[in-house]
Amino acid sequence: MIRVELPAHLRTLARVTGEVAVEVEGPVTIGSVLAAVESRYPMLQGAIRDHGTLKRRPFVRFFVCMEDWSHQPADTPLPEAVASGREPFLVVGAIAGG
Repeated sequence: MIRVELPAHLRTLARVTGEVAVEVEGPVTIGSVLAAVESRYPMLQGAIRDHGTLKRRPFVRFFVCMEDWSHQPADTPLPEAVASGREPFLVVGAIAGG
């Protein structure tokens, strides 16, 4: 099971509390984790990634083992700590301003 932490507004949209857990078939990558989340919670389709391009939405960031992986390709394998469920995959709402 892959543990995924969602920001508050996406937890509200998905009607969940706390982190969610998803099963991923095949390699554990950024894209496969997001596909599993969107499959389990279809109301999140288009909220994290664009419907057509599947690219990360603006102001959404991904963190893995305390590192920003937002600009990594979707087929980038995630570390064993995330794949084994020891560490969560974090989806974070970015803040803009000045």
